[in-house]
Amino acid sequence: MANLATREAYGKALVELGKENKNIVVLDADLSKSTKTVDFAKVFPERFFNVGIAEADLVGTAAGLATCGKIPFASTFAMFAAGRAFEQIRNSVCYPKLNVKIAATHAGLTVGEDGASHQSVEDIALMRSIPNMTVICPADDVETMAAIKAASEYYGPVYIRLGRSSVPTINDRPDYKFEIGKAVLLREGKDVSIFATGIMVSEALKAAEELQNEGIEAEVINIHTIKPIDEDAIVNSVKKTKAAVTCEEHNIIGGLGSAVCEVLAEKCPAPVKRVGIKDTFGESGKPAELLKKYGLTKDDIIKAVKEAIASK
Repeated sequence: MANLATREAYGKALVELGKENKNIVVLDADLSKSTKTVDFAKVFPERFFNVGIAEADLVGTAAGLATCGKIPFASTFAMFAAGRAFEQIRNSVCYPKLNVKIAATHAGLTVGEDGASHQSVEDIALMRSIPNMTVICPADDVETMAAIKAASEYYGPVYIRLGRSSVPTINDRPDYKFEIGKAVLLREGKDVSIFATGIMVSEALKAAEELQNEGIEAEVINIHTIKPIDEDAIVNSVKKTKAAVTCEEHNIIGGLGSAVCEVLAEKCPAPVKRVGIKDTFGESGKPAELLKKYGLTKDDIIKAVKEAIASK
């Protein structure tokens, strides 16, 4: 499998979209080389706007462009997009339901050496709590390309969570289809349902492979859209398996784990174990080492699966 960061795929997707639709415009807060919006800027300099280190202006300007019929993609690091510009996203984009896409890169622990100040572990919780906001967290480069195109065709606010580090390509198959709000069944099973998002999807697949060797058949479902979440996919799977595990590179409070638990509590009560960041800040370190320290590996998923099954 090839390895590519989702932010790299984002840059490529923007260039393709820019060729297809002249209303696509891109804004950045002085981080275009890191967010990869620089790819778009090189091809369409007249449709690229660097607002400087001013995230509130970034979102406000994007909102203004949207009122003029443009389709703005606004990018900065997730910490600054969801954190510093929260009020503008809420009041200037989501309240009037403007057609703005917030593509936030460098999310989660895998920012690595930049440390806790730059490791956004609460952005999904913040964004999914805002009315009218759609929240997408792609698993790989293929899904990112598809998600960016789908976001451009959807009218309304969208938050797209992207990463800094390279991840394995898992969706490079001819039958792959991306649809906002529709989960993707990657592996069928009868003993436990594993719901994963973002970089944790590939870890979930590795865990399922090892669990099979122990006689445990795990169903793996990619929840690329956190909001609106695919309630039918969650309920139908858990009705069969009677247990669930959620996996995310995000705080277990407010993210995918919370979203899945909300669905199951109302529609299909079952044991749930959440693999994610346990309500703590990150720290500086190499991405792989951080994922291991904070319990975000296939081994942690395997442990959670066995605990969930034992709780049936």
